[in-house]
Amino acid sequence: MTDEPYELALSALSHKERTEAELRAWLAGREVSEAEIEEVIALLMEAGAIDDASFARRYAEDKRTLAGWGADRISAALESRGVSRGHIEAALEGEDDQAQLRRAVVLLWDRGMSCEDERQRERALGLLVRRGYPLELAYEAVRRAERLADAA
Repeated sequence: MTDEPYELALSALSHKERTEAELRAWLAGREVSEAEIEEVIALLMEAGAIDDASFARRYAEDKRTLAGWGADRISAALESRGVSRGHIEAALEGEDDQAQLRRAVVLLWDRGMSCEDERQRERALGLLVRRGYPLELAYEAVRRAERLADAA
């Protein structure tokens, strides 16, 4: 292997964190041979520069905290980035339904969605489903947001 594919990979990783699958595709798109890709990936994994499990945990936490995403949307996004099902499940494992429910209600509250009438409830439910919350959990979040609005 020449140093060029390794340097290319390091350059790619310095600009954006990538999963193993993303880096493989990126290198293949630059006409790096499969044998060289395998060698580069092995070296980078050994050095800890590529770690899909760690990537999945950080990604899930960021999307929960910063974007208000639910487990379904996080799972789909990680899957589309080539992360294995096992790593995805491990990244999502730490949050129970109650924590998701609280986050969904806070998201509605922060967005000013009062859920006082049917139209507002439908909009709130749509937002939560688009953000990746399971439908039943989204319904419960809307009901809680409605109760909070009534109590305020």
